Amino acid sequence: MKKSNIESLVYEIVDPIIDGLDMELVDVEYIKEGPHMYLRVYIDKIGGVTLDDCKNVSEKLSEELDVKDPISDNYFLEVSSPGLDRPLKNDSDLKRSIGKDVELNLYKAIDGDKKLIGKLLKYDDEKIYIEDTDNSEKAVDRSVISKVNLAVNF
Repeated sequence: MKKSNIESLVYEIVDPIIDGLDMELVDVEYIKEGPHMYLRVYIDKIGGVTLDDCKNVSEKLSEELDVKDPISDNYFLEVSSPGLDRPLKNDSDLKRSIGKDVELNLYKAIDGDKKLIGKLLKYDDEKIYIEDTDNSEKAVDRSVISKVNLAVNF
């Protein structure tokens, strides 16, 4: 089974599990690192994810995966929080993050920079709008953005 099919199938399995726990499924990754395969499930909730939350989801998901057995390879299952600098992968992630500081990584430089940091103002199908450090609005074409993350401010 293809990697994307496995990720989609696991998404369908885990989504009802976490929905009943008032959590949100952030991402599912099925990746090879060295000789091993990893199935990583990232969850979040208001107030943050605890170790007990991860353990609970991991146990329930493991039971479902054992029953449905969709993955023929041996793999390690990891359930965790996406972290402070979580990736914003879709429009619902962007919507939740309006007003927060974000980091845009770019495929090509804009004004000499391949990384932009600013407050997320709004977005549409073609652009993401941020307020940069000099308080000016910058519209960035989504086609030049390789990755969007929440910015971590210390």
